[in-house]
Amino acid sequence: MSTPIPIGPLPGPLVDADWLEQRLRAPGLVVFDASVGAHRRAEKRIPGARPFDIDGVLSDHANPLPHTLPAPERFTEEMRSLGVNDADTVVIYDGAGIYSSARAWWMLRAMGFDQVVVLDGGLPAWAEAGLPLESVGSAPARSRGDFTARPRAGLVVGSSEVAQALADPASVVIDARSRGRFSGVAAEPRPGLRSGHMPGSVNLPFTELQHDGRMLPEPQLRAAFSHLSGDREKLLFSCGSGVTACVLALGAEVVGYRELAVYDGSWSEWGLPSDLPVVTGPESRGPLS
Repeated sequence: MSTPIPIGPLPGPLVDADWLEQRLRAPGLVVFDASVGAHRRAEKRIPGARPFDIDGVLSDHANPLPHTLPAPERFTEEMRSLGVNDADTVVIYDGAGIYSSARAWWMLRAMGFDQVVVLDGGLPAWAEAGLPLESVGSAPARSRGDFTARPRAGLVVGSSEVAQALADPASVVIDARSRGRFSGVAAEPRPGLRSGHMPGSVNLPFTELQHDGRMLPEPQLRAAFSHLSGDREKLLFSCGSGVTACVLALGAEVVGYRELAVYDGSWSEWGLPSDLPVVTGPESRGPLS
């Protein structure tokens, strides 16, 4: 294997397989596999990849809602146990293309760590390029890192902030679920949740920002967001459990939006029987309608 080139400045929140392959074994580079669900049990990985276990230790299991952000102290401990240092650069991928990798990227950003990017196309793009894979086995011994979480306010929000945004003409709440779930035609996959959406929210299924597991070109991403947001710069994202909302956050970051937040509880919280309002049918865009 050739000598890796220096990591250098990050090109943005996304990198391609060629960029990563050239730097794979560079000092200070950490690669994470953030796959969830069935992809979490994959038998192959990018060489040296470490598990960013969103289904496991990197969610707050004391919270009844799925995939919620762990406490900063817990996150710090898990990153240190995985050998992550504050000075490192992190590349994250998942086995679906771009799915849960965006959630891991947003979690690190919310914890104050900015030297992090997502591998565009994930493991499928890496394999398609004919790049090497290794078998998933026991974790190698590694030194503890010195990572310290420095939570950044406002990147992960709760239902009260979402309710405020729905009433704010300068904000837009964008739902990453499918159009059927948003309108209430399709049933929610999690039992006990109401069908429909938040009044005033708009719908952009995360799958519509991708093609073959890769993010769309910037002009198409920009058009998708500007169609929904108009001149509003404050974007809040929701989905089923706070995972694919981060795909929207990633796409918005790529095209230059900076006032972004993810609703951690997402529909797993808002859709529970409660006083939080739910409507069905097509979206009503509030200030843009």
